[in-house]
Amino acid sequence: MANGIYKLTPLAGPTDSNWDRATDQGEIIVRASSSGDARVVASEAEAAAAGKDPNIATTQVMASAFRDSHLYSVQLIEGAEYPKDGPREVLSGSFEGGPSGPRAADSI
Repeated sequence: MANGIYKLTPLAGPTDSNWDRATDQGEIIVRASSSGDARVVASEAEAAAAGKDPNIATTQVMASAFRDSHLYSVQLIEGAEYPKDGPREVLSGSFEGGPSGPRAADSI
């Protein structure tokens, strides 16, 4: 299956109670095989960036906001600046600085 470039964008508002159970990481762009795979790529990268024990990382992947359609939307980007060919990976965005989306100010 050919890869595409997908943008994951926070969908829920900053006061949405769903953010209480997951971290808002802001907008992320990934190369993936589908919109569902885009959610997996982003959540795996988020867990890897946390540098947790593999058992904890598995739990973090499953609890990631990227996997929740109420928290993040996924959109295929046509004509993206990134090539479709290549590995499944995060192309833009960062997990290292903590939350950067609508709830970022709440975490300070």
